[in-house]
Amino acid sequence: MKHKYLKNVSTLNLLPQKCTGCGKCTEVCPHGVFTIENMKAVIIDKNSCMECGACAKNCPMSVITVNANVGCASGIIAGWLAGGEPNCSCGTDKCCAC
Repeated sequence: MKHKYLKNVSTLNLLPQKCTGCGKCTEVCPHGVFTIENMKAVIIDKNSCMECGACAKNCPMSVITVNANVGCASGIIAGWLAGGEPNCSCGTDKCCAC
C-alpha cells in the first residue's frame, strides 16, 4: 500500500527544463514520487512526498527543492529519536501520514 499524505500541501518543486535526467531522484526517493520521461525527471505523485529532502540533497543540478524537516518524515524521525509515536505537530496524536 502506497502512503498518501495531506493532499496538495507538499513543498516539493522541480525545474524540469534544467534537469539532465541523471535519475538520482528516482534512486533515492522512498515513495516513488519521480520518474524519468524524455530524459527529464517528472513528479508523478506529489502527494506521496514525505518531504524527507533526499531528492534535493542528491540532485547534482540543484533543480529540486523541498522544505525538508517540516513534513511527516520529520515527525516520524522525531518520534523515533524521542522513543515515542510519530508526531508532526499538526495538532493530532499521530503523524499526518497515519
